[in-house]
Amino acid sequence: MSKAYAFTQYGGPEVEAFIDQDPPEPDPGQLLVAVRAAGVNPVDWKLRAGKRRPGSPPAEFPEVLGSEVAGVVERIGAGVEGFAVGDEVFGNPSTGGYAEYTLLPASITAHKPAGLTFAEAAALPVAVATAYDGVRQLDLPAGATLLITGVGGGVGVAAAQLARHLGLRVVGTASAGKKDFVESLGVVHVPPGPDLADRVRAAAPGGRVDAVFDLVGGEDLVAVAALLPDRQGKLITAAAKETVVELGGAAVERARTSEVLDAVARLAVDDVLRPEVSATYPLERAGEALRAVEGGHTRGKVVIEVGA
Repeated sequence: MSKAYAFTQYGGPEVEAFIDQDPPEPDPGQLLVAVRAAGVNPVDWKLRAGKRRPGSPPAEFPEVLGSEVAGVVERIGAGVEGFAVGDEVFGNPSTGGYAEYTLLPASITAHKPAGLTFAEAAALPVAVATAYDGVRQLDLPAGATLLITGVGGGVGVAAAQLARHLGLRVVGTASAGKKDFVESLGVVHVPPGPDLADRVRAAAPGGRVDAVFDLVGGEDLVAVAALLPDRQGKLITAAAKETVVELGGAAVERARTSEVLDAVARLAVDDVLRPEVSATYPLERAGEALRAVEGGHTRGKVVIEVGA
């Protein structure tokens, strides 16, 4: 039997619990992986709360939490090529990541470079890959100004790093406590709050913003959308799909392929998109790790370390 951290019904933290389960058998196209690290993301608690994507299958309780992992291949399903038992890999699990063992679809799994720790690799498949997809979707020319709302979190940090690497000027919203950290990324810091659009305009080079990458939704998204006279192709969100469509923008188009994971891993090794892992927790404290992210004030990424 192996240990995992799951939710037993939809609800708040009170529905979370440790469970014992047999390591799952890989189906064709899958890898059984001994988990070494699992990234913690807002989507984890949102799924526990019942906020599933339209068209997603209903939960089968208990459902193991976690949507990104790094680990070591234990067994290989039929038809899988390019992987061997003992390979160090990272990707998006199909059976939850807060666990000692999980299944990864080979199509969205990549080899972990030797230059990355398991904790760093576990921070790539959701947050960093989302940032990579979003910045590529905007396709801004060098010298353009990008506004990132919620720049201090895992996606925002990676998006800022990549944008700066591509020669973009970046303005970002984040709490006052993250000001020094945000500015260390080469980002012009603007705290959230009243009159946000006016304060962003005053802080932006030349008084203009060419595109917005939103990571918070809500009133902030509505406010900063007013900075863009033409929002098509220049206003994207990873937080509020329905709202952004109403505003004339679009959701981040996620690629979810091994090729994207390979690309972000190379950028991480080259220190372009180095994951900012700000806190790690053992699996036994998985609930604390999720509370830290659910509170909304973490800097960078929180990771659960599982195996030896």
